[in-house]
Order: sequence, then structure tokens, then C-alpha cells
Amino acid sequence: MTKPHPRPTLARIRAPLAACSLALLLTACAGGVASTQRPSSGIPTVRQPTRTVPREPQFQSIPGLEGVIGATQKQLVREFGDPRLDVWEGDARKLQFTGTPCVLDIYLYPTSRSREPLATYVDARRASDGQDVDRAACVAALRQR
Repeated sequence: MTKPHPRPTLARIRAPLAACSLALLLTACAGGVASTQRPSSGIPTVRQPTRTVPREPQFQSIPGLEGVIGATQKQLVREFGDPRLDVWEGDARKLQFTGTPCVLDIYLYPTSRSREPLATYVDARRASDGQDVDRAACVAALRQR
């Protein structure tokens, strides 16, 4: 005849749980895991941006893009009208102008010689299927509207 298995006591259950909890806590601290506690307002803390010295961007050099490359946002709006998209990503900006013949994306980056970001790169595609088109031809077509 075998003895019945003794019922686990609360002390027998708590000991392994406490050991596991301590092991998890020590692992988290040793691994450099950031605290997930939130401020009392319930809003997570936001990392502040770091300021760096802007690198000089490379300016695209394609015939037919004169007046676009090196232009500011205000100059581009005067030339092409209000952009369909105006997107900021860090200190870079993308303006998108559209028309029947094409979609024109103009990328502006900060430079040491201008207070405002300047257009440094242009990309163009057909609106119908997204295929690349001649950038200078797209600029000329959007200027005529």
C-alpha cells in the first residue's frame, strides 16, 4: 500500500514562485531592460530629439531642373501650386505635386547656407502605373498647367 501524496502547503508553493520572481527581476536588471512604468498621467515618456550638425546634402544635377533644385518650399509652391503631400521626416521634407501627366516628388534638406531646407533631389513617375518618367519632362509639364 502506498502513502497518499501530501497536499502542497502554501509555503511549498510560495518558495518556488519567490525564487522565479527574483530570478526574473535580476535578469531584467542585468540585461538593461528599461522600465515600463508610466508617469502618473498615463502618458509614456517621449525621448527628446538630439540635435546634430546638418550634413551638406548632395544636389542632383540634371538639365531641365533649373529653378527646382536649390529652391525653397515657398518658391516651389509659387511655381507648382499647393503640394498634394507635405511630409516631414526629421529635418528632411518631401513635397509632392501632381498633374495629369505625372507625379513629382521633391526632397528638401537643410544646408549650412540656407535657413530653410532646399530642394536637393527630384523624382517623377506616372500617376497611372507608377513607372518612372523623365524628371525634366515632368517638371516642364507641371509648369504649363
